[in-house]
Amino acid sequence: MNDSDTIAAISTALGGSGIAIVRVSGSDAIQIGDRVFVLAGSSKKLSDMPSHTIHYGYVKDNGKIIDEVLVSLMRAPRSFTTENTVEINCHGGVYATRRVLETVLKNGARLAEPGEFTKRAFLNGRIDLSQAESVIDVIQAKNEYALQNSIGQLRGSLGREVNALRERILYQTAFIESALDDPEHYSLEGYPDKLFLETSDLLKSIDRLIATADNGRLIKEGIQTVILGKPNAGKSSLLNVLAREERAIVTDIAGTTRDTLEETISLGGITLQLVDTAGIRYTDDVIEKIGVSKAQDKAGTADLILYVVDSTADLDENDEKILPLLEDKKVIVLLNKSDLEPVLTLEQVKAFVDDRYPVLEISAKEETGLELLENTLRKLFYQGDLSFNDEIYVTSARVKSELVNAKYSLNKVLESISMGLSEDFFSIDLMDAYAALGRIIGKEVGEDLVNEIFRRFCMGK
Repeated sequence: MNDSDTIAAISTALGGSGIAIVRVSGSDAIQIGDRVFVLAGSSKKLSDMPSHTIHYGYVKDNGKIIDEVLVSLMRAPRSFTTENTVEINCHGGVYATRRVLETVLKNGARLAEPGEFTKRAFLNGRIDLSQAESVIDVIQAKNEYALQNSIGQLRGSLGREVNALRERILYQTAFIESALDDPEHYSLEGYPDKLFLETSDLLKSIDRLIATADNGRLIKEGIQTVILGKPNAGKSSLLNVLAREERAIVTDIAGTTRDTLEETISLGGITLQLVDTAGIRYTDDVIEKIGVSKAQDKAGTADLILYVVDSTADLDENDEKILPLLEDKKVIVLLNKSDLEPVLTLEQVKAFVDDRYPVLEISAKEETGLELLENTLRKLFYQGDLSFNDEIYVTSARVKSELVNAKYSLNKVLESISMGLSEDFFSIDLMDAYAALGRIIGKEVGEDLVNEIFRRFCMGK
């Protein structure tokens, strides 16, 4: 496709709604607007109007009115794509919206590829690649934390950090090259020690960004959470309470849940990818055995395990079978059925798990203890709070990979200094780190990578 074409697409979800937007961008966008749009009560054209204005009128096709619309006009370079842009706000019926788009396409525009508007904003220098990726993160945000982190990166927080690191690396490289070319005016005496300190400081900054990637994944995708426990401990009741609907069948019959049941829920702004599992116990039932095996497999890949213990029943060999599944995991133990006369005490359960995990008293039936669960979750994963004033959380696997590449190259610089190698070696590895960081923001990236990133976008964005 030609990047100079004028493109158009429906930028809102297609379906019955009050309003839909057909976006047109490119050098001919305003001329196409003149062909399809007629101002109500005026002989003027859209091209006669100043930028950043909204106009009421009609979209026509061969003189026939298609829809009553409002049209926004944005002249280059003051638009999202930096190109002339026309956005037609029409009625949101599926047929009406498609007819408006068809009319625009018939009058000179071509249908945009997925993400092509954002791609043009990147290619035209309005945003860097990290900001472009954050656009889709904003659209797909599942909670307040994910949204705020994406908005911060959309505003350039990650790009500014990366650019600052690149400037420091470039300064050191330029100094080395200048000293090698003009030793009379630039001395390298004592410089390796200074570079060692500077490189070590750069590595601290990169390590800090890499360290945020795990939290970044949890913010973006949600915490993979598995509910474990014996039959009838109240696992399905807990799922229903957290999901705010009857997602799982709850009975007094032990072993009701035979398969996994998954639900995405938000608890205090934290997204949990919640999995209810079959009660873990020794059984001869073939189907129940499969369910127990699935529960064990899910536990192995979980970020968090909610171990539900029935406070009205003694701990037994089935609980002993669960303990190994908790090893090397983040775990919250929930002593359920606090509304009933207990057989187990909080102290007994803490002793059973060797006091390695937080133990909370809850009642899924009475919906008590959920606020304490929420606070414990936040402390367990986010050290109690998340602030987006200046903290950056890396949510892209691509960005993390390039940070790791930059770290590798800077460590090579430290190795070269320690080995007393020539300054030429410093420059090579410094520039490799510079290039890796540049790929994060779209410098020195190939067309295939750019296309792959924007293919993940929805049409019209």
